[in-house]
Amino acid sequence: MFKVYIIYSSIKDRFYVGQTDDLERRLTDHRIRKNIGTSDWVLKYFETFETRAEAMKRELEIKSKKRRSYLETLIKKENE
Repeated sequence: MFKVYIIYSSIKDRFYVGQTDDLERRLTDHRIRKNIGTSDWVLKYFETFETRAEAMKRELEIKSKKRRSYLETLIKKENE
């Protein structure tokens, strides 16, 4: 299974969208990578897909919106 995820850094006040087949490993990678510049990334949202192609398509769809409000709407709907 593949996941499209949204993480958030309160230090940078920034969202990041990605996809992976191992969400826990990927979150750990984000938190320890020096070039990202912060270790406070928190998982806010994810969707599950059967294939990487589906996940990549959805990742690009989310990224193409280019609006913070769209990401916040996805997260809010998930948490209701």
